Amino acid sequence: MRRDTMGSLQRDVGEVTRLLQAAHEGEPGALERLVPLVYDDLRRLARRQLGHEYGERTLNATALVHESFLKLGGGAMAASDRAHFLAIAARAMRQVLVDHARDRRAAKRGGGAWERTTLTDGAWAADFDPDGMLALDEALAGLQPRQRQVVECRFFGGMEEQEIAAALGVTERTVRRDWTKARAWLYRYFYPEPTG
Repeated sequence: MRRDTMGSLQRDVGEVTRLLQAAHEGEPGALERLVPLVYDDLRRLARRQLGHEYGERTLNATALVHESFLKLGGGAMAASDRAHFLAIAARAMRQVLVDHARDRRAAKRGGGAWERTTLTDGAWAADFDPDGMLALDEALAGLQPRQRQVVECRFFGGMEEQEIAAALGVTERTVRRDWTKARAWLYRYFYPEPTG
């Protein structure tokens, strides 16, 4: 990465932290000025989350970002810096996908008349397997809270160990340990040992 690009990135990261603090303190318009600085990161998170899904989707990255930002609401102000904000955003995106999966499952099972609606920016849109998303959500609920956060940041957010450690206020070693334990638990959850 070129030096001028690195300097710009560092300024943006510092500005994100400043704007989050300003929003927390109630400065009008701080969140609106924050959005352009994190929008590309949010789209990257959304594309990553949608990439884990199979089949036809009714959400695309832009729609997922917008719905997640609405779900975030004041939760964005709880973030202390860029990494923490992205961790919170990854959780909001997972919640949007789980809600969407529940709606899809209910519709498949005759949960009332519904009309297919897509929120797109002109790009293709397809559905995903709602049962798989709900099973994953159920599995994540069985993890210890910090392990769940590590999985959300890594799997859904595409964050590196260093970013996760910064977002959660722990060491990278703790992140690696939590990731290893969470993966093992999830593997046992989805592939239990045969009994008998």
